[in-house]
Amino acid sequence: MARERSGRTARHLVLVARLRRLREGAGLSVPQAATQLGWHPSTLRRLEQAQTSLDVGQVSALLAVYGAGAAETDDIMGRLNAANMPGWWHPWRDAMAPWLMDLMSVESAAGVVRTWDPALVPLLLRTPAYAMAVDELRCPDRDAAGRQRRADFLVERQKRLQEQQTRLWALLPVTALRVRVGGDDVMREQVRTIQQIAERGDVTVQLHPEYAPPHPLTGVPALTLYRVEIREIADHVVREGGLPGTAEVWDSPHPVQTYQGMLDVSCVMAMRPARTGEVLQDEYDRKWA
Repeated sequence: MARERSGRTARHLVLVARLRRLREGAGLSVPQAATQLGWHPSTLRRLEQAQTSLDVGQVSALLAVYGAGAAETDDIMGRLNAANMPGWWHPWRDAMAPWLMDLMSVESAAGVVRTWDPALVPLLLRTPAYAMAVDELRCPDRDAAGRQRRADFLVERQKRLQEQQTRLWALLPVTALRVRVGGDDVMREQVRTIQQIAERGDVTVQLHPEYAPPHPLTGVPALTLYRVEIREIADHVVREGGLPGTAEVWDSPHPVQTYQGMLDVSCVMAMRPARTGEVLQDEYDRKWA
């Protein structure tokens, strides 16, 4: 049964990872397993890549071929319904780029989200008005209703991250706070909002001073790193900065670890989080008070 296009869920990813490990443990390649099942290899590949729903009959046949024990079979079969349920973001799929639909499963399972933006307030810190103003600049053909819908989805993402107790760690240059997006009211609200967010215990905001020396992320486009504690779901890194609505997404160790190292060093070179409140207040007083 084809999955309606709304992105994979964390539960789905966990189950297909377990099925893949069972196949590998049975010493079967994808073509070998597909031959025993009477399937085309692409059918099994799509299932293992969470591109289709987990059909009860198919999964039962897989478990039999892989020689799964009774306890594991019962456990996996008992989790199918939950794995096939759409994520909370399913009703918002009209407000997402295709790459984001697949990433929402990772965001919903992330324990830590680290984000960097070289020129603007990072997405997950934006107010709806600021986000819509950026959207209007980058996608001028999108109508007002579409921009509002995307802003509403952003608010929902922010709320969900807070509810699932995900730690947010944002890094940006102080000059990003001076890039005028929208009118004075938009900027005033945005700076005030960052001040409030930075005071939360689940958020760390660090700033690079205006005349700081270059750091590893100097010149790097907007970046988000998702740290996930569930072993079946890899950490992911997302780099935006190309055409609107596009992004590069990696989950392999080398790019993830490379960008994590760049974030680590850049954070060490930034101002300490304890100074963030003072600097934000100075910025507000300088321009928006």
